[in-house]
Amino acid sequence: MAQDKRAMIGARIAKELKDGDFVNLGIGLPTEAVNFIPAGVHVVFQSENGMLGVGPSPETGTEDQDMINAGGGFITALAGASFFDSATSFAIIRGGHIDITVLGALQVDAQGNLANWMIPGKMVPGMGGAMDLVTGAKKVIVAMEHCDKNGNSKVLKECSLPLTAKGKVSVIITDMAVIEVSRQGLVLKEIAEGLTIDEVVKATAAELNIPEVVKYF
Repeated sequence: MAQDKRAMIGARIAKELKDGDFVNLGIGLPTEAVNFIPAGVHVVFQSENGMLGVGPSPETGTEDQDMINAGGGFITALAGASFFDSATSFAIIRGGHIDITVLGALQVDAQGNLANWMIPGKMVPGMGGAMDLVTGAKKVIVAMEHCDKNGNSKVLKECSLPLTAKGKVSVIITDMAVIEVSRQGLVLKEIAEGLTIDEVVKATAAELNIPEVVKYF
């Protein structure tokens, strides 16, 4: 995925976060959001390997080898940051203290089901903390590419891969669209600048409800 697309998605994720939120960012693409928090908005980011108060990504050459997130990426610490063990970290998650979690996905479907931990037949390191996060967080946002490397939609009528959680996803943010998961199905709220609604509909395997006004992001 091109760096400009990563930045675009990261900036759009940041718009979902409000002052005072406690937010967990999943590994990979979701971590881009930390670099786009507007001035004056205080969001406390948690890394599930044991930290509250994650700051923006360090500049190249300034990385601290002891400061990494759950995916092994380099991070910084804001003033007042705290560090703790995994037991405390997951007590925060399972205790319902995380307002929003942003996760990557292999598939998401029209019922808000999420598949992001394994592809049958392929080696996986483990399920990680995703199952705890989608159950413990108050709101679940999926951030991902709209299609896989073969051009197949990752937004489906029904997930075909083993599920991480059922009915937990509230918002899907991709390089093409922002989609809300509602009781009536998937609602197309925004599309990326330069695209048309028809292009997004064609790239989506699930049916999309199209409101009268669809904004650009």
